[in-house]
Amino acid sequence: MPDRDFTTISGTPVNELYTPADLGNGATAFDPAVELGEPGCFPYTRGIHPDMYRGRLWTMRQFSGFATPEETNRRYRYLLEQGQTGLSVAFDLPTLMGYDADHEMAAGEVGKCGVSISSLADMEALFDSIPLERISTSMTISSPAAMLWAMYLVAAEKQGARWENLSGTIQTDILKEYIAQKEYIYPPRPSMRLVVDTFEFGARHTPRFNTISISGYHIREAGATALQELAFTLRDGVEYVQWGIERGLDVDEFVPRLSFFFDAHNDFFEEIAKFRAARKIWAHVMRDRFGASSERTWKLRFHTQTAGCSLTAQQPRVNIVRTAIQALAAVLGGTQSLHTNALDEALALPTEETALLALRTQQVIAYESGVTDTADPLGGSYFLERLTLDLEKGCYDYFDRIDAMGGMIPAIERGFPMREIAEASYRYQQAVEKKEKIIIGVNAFQAEGEPVETLYIDHRVAEKQAGRLKQLRADRNNQQAEKALDDLARAADQGGNMMPSIVEAVRAYATLGEMCDTLKKVFGVYQEAAVT
Repeated sequence: MPDRDFTTISGTPVNELYTPADLGNGATAFDPAVELGEPGCFPYTRGIHPDMYRGRLWTMRQFSGFATPEETNRRYRYLLEQGQTGLSVAFDLPTLMGYDADHEMAAGEVGKCGVSISSLADMEALFDSIPLERISTSMTISSPAAMLWAMYLVAAEKQGARWENLSGTIQTDILKEYIAQKEYIYPPRPSMRLVVDTFEFGARHTPRFNTISISGYHIREAGATALQELAFTLRDGVEYVQWGIERGLDVDEFVPRLSFFFDAHNDFFEEIAKFRAARKIWAHVMRDRFGASSERTWKLRFHTQTAGCSLTAQQPRVNIVRTAIQALAAVLGGTQSLHTNALDEALALPTEETALLALRTQQVIAYESGVTDTADPLGGSYFLERLTLDLEKGCYDYFDRIDAMGGMIPAIERGFPMREIAEASYRYQQAVEKKEKIIIGVNAFQAEGEPVETLYIDHRVAEKQAGRLKQLRADRNNQQAEKALDDLARAADQGGNMMPSIVEAVRAYATLGEMCDTLKKVFGVYQEAAVT
């Protein structure tokens, strides 16, 4: 083994010891009243609630979805019976890309990496016997998010629920698709218009529903450092706020329903510092840059998922330990919602057994570890506060560079964030290959791991879903569906808010693919330029 590399995962040098001198002195001395405040008070470095988890634990969500809506529904009900407190929907790739299950581009992918949803009928089956008025649901989907959200709203409506009582989150974050995940359909500017349509519609009709989850998770999974995840995610948030204001929305009306989604990686203290810095930066930006006056606008709320990219196919049971450490960092960082990855996720979607163990990991932290007894128990640590300050400064430096380009969309069009992430990913891979960074079972302590049973998705799922679509098109009022699609095309072309037309198309059982194809005819399809 070479000499130890004393840096964070992101490459920040780590001193042998931290003292008050590391927080500055004289005119630059660290002032806890300014930099930290109290939990529940501006700038919320120590958390957005005065008592944090003493009053209420985080929402425990296990990101889940596979095969047919009926099979995923059974998994949801099982996890809820085991103590899960919120749902989080994983969609398959055709759904994420706006294709129906019977489209030729969906071949081989139906139900494989998530649940297949092509219509309101699928959404009704997905949440059958689950009272949507009493459960918080998060849906991880961006390009066709408006369509899936409309399906959820109408499915809840058919259960007898009132929209104003529904709570949850729809991801909607199209900017991170261009930056990292690449599940985009339309060009950036019409896509942003669709995002703002959801803000406007949600502010009027679903006051408890978060109309976006601005995601750093996928940025980090693409190879970004903790700093890049923090900076690009928050700057994406700034872009969404700016677009909302330009639409004429009141910042204190729609921003409180914006939420965030972060990765929890292996570097324990760096991750905690990242979460604390995120709250502090967002509070200052909302107050000082946008003039927000509501505390609800200043408070950054976020969901966390443990790092899928840190999991290894080698010795997969070691992933249990990684996930536990990452989940603990998320809790100590003050998350409002948490998903813990299962041990087998480097190999396949989780089995029922491994999903339960991942949920139990959260429950042990919540009920046995004692870390929820006091707010921000690590606050005041010289090391943690120095990391927080450094991340804050680095984030503002990135803000300045992106602002100089004219904002995040021009930066994306120039390939700036993608290039930064690619370079960081390359540096990290070099460090792993040189054994400057150790990954157990991969470049050190290799051993033959015991095989684990994995979940298999049968190819007949695609046949079943295609048959369901054929029956739906035969049973629905096709004249009504066509009229609804024509109305959607008109709204898209004339510049009106598209959400009412999308809802009516959903009620007419227009399919996801039909709605997305309608908008493709108006907006076109985005082709990414090569980044050099």
